[in-house]
Formats: sequence, C-alpha cells, structure tokens
Amino acid sequence: MISPLRSAATVGVAVAFLLPAAPAALATGAAGASGPLVSCAATLSAPTRDAAFSEAAKAAGVPESLLKAVSYMESRWDDHQGRPSGDGGYGVFGLSAETPEAWDGSGKGRTAEARSQIETAAALAGLSVDTLKQDPNANICGGAALLASYHDGGAGLAGWRGAVARFGGEKDFVEQVYQTLKKGETSVTEEGERVTLDADASVAVPSDSTAATPGLDCPADLGCESLPAPYAKDKPTEPNNTVNYGNHDIADRTGPGGPKLQYIVIHDTEGYYGPSVRLAQDPTYLAWNYTIRSSDGHIAQHLEAKDLGWHAGNWYVNMHSIGIEHEGFAGTATWFTESMYQTSAKLVKHLSAKYGIPLDRAHIIGHDQVPGTVLGNTKSVHWDPGPYWDWEHYFELLGAPIGGTQQTTADVAAGDVVEVRTGYGDNPQTVTGCAAASPNSPDCVPGAGTNFVPLHQSPSAGAPLAKDPGWKPTGVNGTTYASDISARVTSGQKLVVAQVQGDWLGVWWAGSLAWLHNPATAPVVVRTTAKTVTVKSTTTPANIYGRAYPEASAYAGTGIPVQALSALEYKIPVGQTYAVSDDAPVTDYYRAVSFDGSAPGDRTDVVGQDKYYQLWYAHRQVFVRAAEVDMHASQKLAIANTAVPAISSVAKVGEELTASPGTWSRQPAGFDYQWYVDGAAVDGATGTTYRPVRADLGKSVTVKVTVDDPYFADASATSEPTAPVAPGTIASVEAPAVTGIAKVGWWLKASPGTWAPEPESVSYQWLRDGVPVPGATGTTYHLKGHDLGARISVRVTVSATAYDDASGTSQPTAEVAPAPPSADDAE
Repeated sequence: MISPLRSAATVGVAVAFLLPAAPAALATGAAGASGPLVSCAATLSAPTRDAAFSEAAKAAGVPESLLKAVSYMESRWDDHQGRPSGDGGYGVFGLSAETPEAWDGSGKGRTAEARSQIETAAALAGLSVDTLKQDPNANICGGAALLASYHDGGAGLAGWRGAVARFGGEKDFVEQVYQTLKKGETSVTEEGERVTLDADASVAVPSDSTAATPGLDCPADLGCESLPAPYAKDKPTEPNNTVNYGNHDIADRTGPGGPKLQYIVIHDTEGYYGPSVRLAQDPTYLAWNYTIRSSDGHIAQHLEAKDLGWHAGNWYVNMHSIGIEHEGFAGTATWFTESMYQTSAKLVKHLSAKYGIPLDRAHIIGHDQVPGTVLGNTKSVHWDPGPYWDWEHYFELLGAPIGGTQQTTADVAAGDVVEVRTGYGDNPQTVTGCAAASPNSPDCVPGAGTNFVPLHQSPSAGAPLAKDPGWKPTGVNGTTYASDISARVTSGQKLVVAQVQGDWLGVWWAGSLAWLHNPATAPVVVRTTAKTVTVKSTTTPANIYGRAYPEASAYAGTGIPVQALSALEYKIPVGQTYAVSDDAPVTDYYRAVSFDGSAPGDRTDVVGQDKYYQLWYAHRQVFVRAAEVDMHASQKLAIANTAVPAISSVAKVGEELTASPGTWSRQPAGFDYQWYVDGAAVDGATGTTYRPVRADLGKSVTVKVTVDDPYFADASATSEPTAPVAPGTIASVEAPAVTGIAKVGWWLKASPGTWAPEPESVSYQWLRDGVPVPGATGTTYHLKGHDLGARISVRVTVSATAYDDASGTSQPTAEVAPAPPSADDAE
C-alpha cells in the first residue's frame, strides 16, 4: 500500500520551538568604558521610520541610503514585534542575539568575540538589549552604530562594502545591498509606515558570491548547499520490495521516463529553518526540493529535479512540480525578507529556463492554488504562502511582471478577460485571525500590504463575501479569516467578466457570479487575452477535477490499477465562462509504490489520450475534460470609432497640422497615425502632426488613426479632408536692417533680415520718411541733399514658390545730417 505520508493533504512544517542558526556576522564590541559612541536621542524621538533612518544616519555618520538598503535586505524595514527571526535576529536590522563563532571576511575564521551583534549595538548606542529588541527606532540607531563601527574609513558608498559584508555575513549580501541601492525600493511596513529609498543609477554593484556545492541544481552564485532527503525503507529489515518507505519517490522527470515538470510550488514552512531542513532529511517524514532561509536567502537543496517529492498534497501536482519551502509563517509578512525573495526568484528563474516551466501565475503557483484530489478533499488543502506573500514583487524579480507593461484600467466590458494586479504595499485588505490560523504569527496588522482583493456576492462593499463550495462545502459565506481563501483573488489571476455595474465587475467565480471592486481612481485589473471554455451541454454542468488522470484504457497491459477519476465539489454551470491557463496539460499517472520499483508497472508514467484543459477557477488551478466543454480561441476586444479624428488649424504650406484621435467605444493604450495628401500616404508622416510641403499646394490632407493596443481588434478611422492646402506664409525671423552713417553724401546699406523658409527672391525699396524713393531699389542708397533731415528706412519683399509674398521694413535711421566739412570726411 502507498505510504500514508505520500497521500497526505498537508505538508506544513509547523515547529513549536526556535532553533536559531549561528549568525555569520560578528560585532566588534567597539564601545568602551567611556560610554556610547552614538547619541540616539533624536532617533528615538523621530516621528516616523523614515525620519528615524535619517536621524540615525546623522548620528552614526552612515549614508542614509546605505542604512536603508542594509535594513531592507534584513527585514524589508519591518519590525518583528520583539520576535526573533529564524537565525535569532531582532528588529529592523535583524540584529543577532547569538555570540558569533568567527569572521574575518575571507572565510578562514578567527577567534570568536564575546558579544553578539545586538549586545554590541546596544553598547554602542547606550541602550539596553531589550530596548533594541522592542523599539524599532532604537533598533535602527543600534544598527547604524554597529554598521559604523565596522567601517574602515573608505570613501563613498563603495568604501562601505567591507562593513556591509561584515554586517550581513553572507557573501552575496553585499551584492544584494548594492543592487537595492541602485534600483531603490518603497515599502509599507506592517505598522503601516511608508519607507522610501530613492534609486541611484550611479551605484556600482559588486559581484561577491560564493560558488554552490558542485553538482547542485542551483545558480552557481547562490551558494546553495546540499542537505539531501533520504530515500529509505521505514525499517532496514523490510524487504526491498516493501511499500513502506520514505521520504520521496525515484523518477525520471528530467529525462524520457517522465513525468514532465510543469509547475513550481511556492510554500512557506510554518516553522523555522533548522527544524524544517531536518524534517526534509527525516526518512519517516516527506521531502520537497529546496528550503530557503529567511535571514539571508540561503538555499538548501534536498531533492534532484528528476525525483518526486511529496510536498503538495496532490499526487498529480507532486508528479509535475518542484516544491520550494520558504522559512516563515503565512500569517505575517515579516519572514519574507528581500534576501529570500531575491534568491528564491533567481532559483526559480534558473529552474524555469532549464526545464521549460512557464513563468506565469498558472505554473509558478502557491500551495494555496493546488486543487484537492477527490470530492471533499479541497477543504483540507493548505493556504500558504498566504495573503502576505508579495507576488507582484516576486514576478518583477523573475523578469515577468504581472500584467506586463499594461496599465491597470477601469475600461472593462462584459466578455473581457482581465488579469488582476492588486498592488501590495498600497493594498491593505482586511485580514483577521493571523495568530490563530498560523501559530507563531503575530496578530494581523491593520494597514499591512496584501496580495489580494476580495470578491463580494453583489456589487457593494457591504455585501457578503463570495462563497467557495470546495473550501467551504457547507455553503457559508467567505470571511476575512487569514486562512479563508473563499473570496480572495490574488495578483496574476485571470477572470472572465460577465457584467459591469459602475466600479464593479461581475466575474465568474467557483460556479457563481462574484463582484470585484475596480474603481476608476485605483483600478486593479489589466487587459489580457486567454482562451476560454464554456459547457458543451445546454443542460448539464461540466465537472471539475483536481488531477488530469488518463482514461481507463490507457492502463491496459501495464499491470497498474486504473486510477478512478473523481470530480471535485466544483462545476462549470451552463452559461458561465472561465479562462484557460494551459490548453495542453499532460494527461498521465506516474506509478510509484515499492521501494525498489519492482511492483507491477512501478516507476512507469501512464500517458492517456483523454484531453484536459487547466483553468483559472476560484482561487485554484483545476482541470476540465475537453470532452465536456468547448474551448474558444482568445479574442481581441471589439472597439468602434464613435467620432472621427479631426485636424486642427488651416491647411497651409509649411504650417503644422495636429490630429486628434477622435473618440472610441473603449480606451486603448494608444493610436498610430498616417497622413495622406489627396488620398496618397505620405512616407514617414506617422506622428500626430504634419506640416504640408510645397508639393501639397492645392491638395487636401487627411489623417488615418489606427488603434495601437495588442488587446483590441484592428480598428481605424479617417478624418474629414481639409480644404485645399493654401500658400504658406514666409515668416520674418530677423527684421531687415540699415547700416551706415546718416549724413548727406554717405552710403547706406540694406540687410534683408532672416526669413523662414529661405526666400527664393528678395527685392528692396528705400523709404524717405516712410515714402518710397523713386528708383531706389538696390541694396544700397546714396544720401543726397533732399534727404537732409529725413529718416531713411528700407522695405524688403521676399517670395518663394507655394508661399505668399511677405515684406518687412527696417527701423528708420536717425535724421540725415548735413554733409561733412570736406570731401575727405565722406565715404
């Protein structure tokens, strides 16, 4: 018989005690008998966390940006409310209470010092250890003092690398801190305070990583270690063909034997790192592939990707997935550190590329997205990593942002497929019962960021929360309780919109219509496309399954018992539509029941012909038989022009025309433009403006506007034609001018000024007191006796093809003076 451990629906590693790992960093104990080296008074009284960082930076002489970056990597600026992290670190700076063993920056070790990080920080700051544990501002001041004590005097941010390395201990900590400095961060703490670190593109990011243990399936620069999960009989005396063994199964998932890898499942341990990895090494327990430590993102590998762990509570998902446990608790965000997010994302990106696992929320899934296996089992599936795992940040680190580059939008219509992007720090949804639902989590923190938005039974914030007949088969309403995912739609989920009422979207959810608030001031959905399914029958709903198992005939001749298909509590009713997340999941069943693989059909992947589709359904990924539904190709959204584009200004040669796109039934991301003259497209004229050229004289101009949005069907509209293009106007850039001395007998010279466009011909007319002087039409003018006392100016007239003539007059001279006393004085 199959070991009951392998069919267990729960895999959380709940541990009721703390076994902190020995910290790598070492405090110096720099404070002497003369008292504290840093004054913390201003920091302690700072009104906000941002202000506390500023005051501590001044007091300790540490760059404020560096102080924030180090703290961000330790805690994402969260305080653990007096609780230690997994390695015994406290507060915003994760200050360790354990006495360090050795540190010299080269990995060779040296004599241990007598005090822990937090003891040394307390001495430097003149505060008690308990104060640093309990007071976030005190912790910030102590962390700043400790970091300053490690500084060797190097200049600029780069000069602090040694201090940062000593503070964090892990080799890649320095690289992570300087990456954070370069790209910046903003976060809302569990107390609801916003802290911002501005990006600094000038920061040079060092590469300072430790090589992984050879042979591990891990990026080399992550420094992963091997803590292998045992493959062993429950009792050594059992025969080799025993069915009693643990704690995983042998397979060929990376080779031809299968089953094929399709998913990566994100878990949290519900326990601390040390006890968790020991459980993975226990042959009587169960195994997953990797565990990631909270404090520094350190990764332990337990299983090769080819072998099959028992982590998801669903044999089909186990068959096809890699499981990654993250040290932490689903009822709080404080354990999900930036170091953990970054190393986890780097690992997942590596595994995705190596094994062809799509980087999307249908294949990089939480344990809470795993479906039940049989009727009645869904209510027992786990809910980790919970409402505080920042999916948006995680997928940004993966290089596959949720919603891509699309902006969230309130322009949604019935029939649209949308992808939810809730935000995180600015999305503080109500969550209750955190400590009860996730032991060792604190009470839920009002104002903390979350990864979901709630669904309601009608379009009102006061309406009951949506129901989930699998999670709560008794039919009760969803709640805000931390583990209740009945009505939670998380970032990355795709939904089909059935109705729109004001700011509310009616979407299909778990067999019913549920309502999502999508206010125009802060929309939470982006446009997307997806294949969809509807029920074939006009009367009978389609069944939902938690496993894509083969049809009975596929087992013929294998010696493997037929695995019964058990529909779940869910249905797709007639008239409802759901988005497809994978139109070709593998239909198979991997047999593994004996220790040595000698049982009939053992270590065989039975592949069927019965086709399934994987769906976005309620909070989970589920399967529906293709025979029961019609799948519809992804459709671009319909859009229509409601008022034709318009061209502003009068069409004249050389003068700019501006197009407006008109109005449309929807709000696309943008438009493309093409200008036409007498119906012929103008090469290169594809902007919102066009300036008619001389060849356009007498012709009409139009502009064609085309919707530029990958989610909308092709649509375009053309403006009404302009009147025939009129001659342009030659504009004066610099007025004509007269040079020379205004005295009888002297010569004056005319400058034509500057014109746009440059004229093809220029003519001159000299003026005496504004009256044309007959015959004076040259570029020079000789002053004579009848000019005495008059003011002389010149009028310049310019012309160019396709332009109206233009003229301009210079400023007049001073009154013409008498002739000089002798001819020698004249020029």
